[in-house]
Amino acid sequence: MDFQQIFDKPAQTQATAPGRVNLLGEHTDYNDGFVLPTAIPQSTTVQLGFSSEHQHHFYSENLNEQVTILDINHTPSGFASYIFGCLEVLQKAGYTIPSLCVYVQSSVPMGSGLSSSAALEVATLRAVRQLLDLPIDDVEIAQLAQQAEIHYAGVQCGIMDQMASSLADTEHILFLDTRTLERRVMLLPDNTEVLVIDSGVPRTLASSGYNQRRAECEEAARSLGVKALRDITDPKVTEKLPEPLRRRARHVITENNRVLEVLQGVSSQRFGELMNASHASLRDDYEVSVPALDTLVELLQKTPGVFGARLTGAGFGGACVALVAAGEATRIATHVLEQYNQAGYNGRILVPSLELSNAA
Repeated sequence: MDFQQIFDKPAQTQATAPGRVNLLGEHTDYNDGFVLPTAIPQSTTVQLGFSSEHQHHFYSENLNEQVTILDINHTPSGFASYIFGCLEVLQKAGYTIPSLCVYVQSSVPMGSGLSSSAALEVATLRAVRQLLDLPIDDVEIAQLAQQAEIHYAGVQCGIMDQMASSLADTEHILFLDTRTLERRVMLLPDNTEVLVIDSGVPRTLASSGYNQRRAECEEAARSLGVKALRDITDPKVTEKLPEPLRRRARHVITENNRVLEVLQGVSSQRFGELMNASHASLRDDYEVSVPALDTLVELLQKTPGVFGARLTGAGFGGACVALVAAGEATRIATHVLEQYNQAGYNGRILVPSLELSNAA
């Protein structure tokens, strides 16, 4: 089914936005900290046209689900909440948004920590910007997308995912200071590429665990007398905190330091060591890993050609990211997945995307 078949008219514009994977800087964005995401090849495309009725109509090709917005005072659920939120934040920003037909198609895996929601939000906002010729730049797109997710999808997210989807590409790393939005585009270390493997374990506790960790960090910052944990650079300062606040704060502080070290320029070996240290910190201090992720990361870390590996995203399931020797990702993934799946798990390679490679 395409736009014409669903809405009985051709689309008037379309826009695309990528998913992202975070190489370093996990759980730092809502602490005003530093992150290092990159875009992935998988993306979300949103097609738009005007609705002849005084109603919005949203269709998801992946879900084969259509939603009609009958009451603009009631936020829909599911995929429609993200689109509706984007249109509402534009209205609140002073733009007049007409009734629209919206068609969504995505190759970004859902539930793997690769920001399928941010890709949907950014693609939606880009498409509306094109259709209505709105004077909003890519940073504003990201900020509006974040507001849509917070206020309409109910996720108290930081700005990283939306900034990465709006500004990053697959050839570079995006360094971002989430407090000031200062950013720098950096190359991956020489002769390396990114590998992402889905653990096959859904992130069942991600939302509840995420909100709990965020609250713990805010409490730790208050106890230490700072606005946010990014304002502390010495992890020894955390020794005065009770558990688990001490470990939560220590993760954020050391993780920020790892990102800032990369910013100064490091070898691929050192970058990998920092990724390994990040996973250990996420596992032990932040406690957002699970046995499947630890198994997958351990298999990756001991495989020749892998510089470093860690869980990526909120944790409690989802995907792992590794920095590997250029041209070796598919071979490494095949080797690792054979062992991982023999251990009773059901992993799969996400990046580089075999489907996208075959399609090309």
